[in-house]
Amino acid sequence: MTAEQLGFEGMPKRLYPCTPSRLNTWLDCPRRYRMTYLDRPKPEKGPPWAHNSVGASVHNALAGWWRLPLGDRTPEAAGRLLERGWLTDGFRDAAQSADWRRRSRAMVERYVSGVDPADEPVGVERTVSMKTHLITVQGRIDRLDRRGGELVVVDYKTGRRPLTADDARSSLALALYAAASRRMMRTPCRLVELHHLPTGEVAVWEHTEESLDRHLRRAEQIAEECAEADEWYREKVPAGKRTDLPHADFDEKFPPRPGALCAWCDYARHCPEGRQAAPARDPWSALPDEA
Repeated sequence: MTAEQLGFEGMPKRLYPCTPSRLNTWLDCPRRYRMTYLDRPKPEKGPPWAHNSVGASVHNALAGWWRLPLGDRTPEAAGRLLERGWLTDGFRDAAQSADWRRRSRAMVERYVSGVDPADEPVGVERTVSMKTHLITVQGRIDRLDRRGGELVVVDYKTGRRPLTADDARSSLALALYAAASRRMMRTPCRLVELHHLPTGEVAVWEHTEESLDRHLRRAEQIAEECAEADEWYREKVPAGKRTDLPHADFDEKFPPRPGALCAWCDYARHCPEGRQAAPARDPWSALPDEA
């Protein structure tokens, strides 16, 4: 977006507000980006996913566990929090939901049994933000630790796929969280970790100044593409009115990127290319042993 477009020639660019999720959605599929962030009203989503219910239930239980008084932070307490906050959306039936509630309770109890409850995090579900000369980016960290005078970004994962150091290294979100944490708290933050609760494995990457800077520049590049597309959309679509697919101009500006991930897209019902690329999956298909 230029100063001329803002109506104030010579003024600096308006910073583009974004989240890692918004930037990654643009990278994954511009059409899904449009339906997620620009179309109003939003297209109707498909049914909820069971794996999202598992992930949210586990994240909420772990966040609640750290908010308990120190003396109450036991594995059993984590299990009770999981049971109390269990989400049932997306499962095949009550029996499958109950089975995964049991598995997830065991998962969080096993995880916290290896954690020192007295090692108080700097933040739990902590929102961090930062500005560059082009963007203002904000996100929420599952857990922010302090170790040896440095901050460590911890992200919980509950998916079926084992994780590697390369997953931690390449994560745009984790790098932005580290950069924002360092700037907000004026404390070094280079280490990012993916804690895979199903296996108990931890994927670790230690960033350098150069690698964090590369991620920041990449985020700015993606944000510039998003800003240009957002402006184009505002000019083409009257406020409050959504243009339905198919539409050649919109397809050119927000093209679909069909592939295997289309099976998991919330908006697949509105995307012929996505439905052709990948067959529809049951809402519980992403659960291990349920594919």
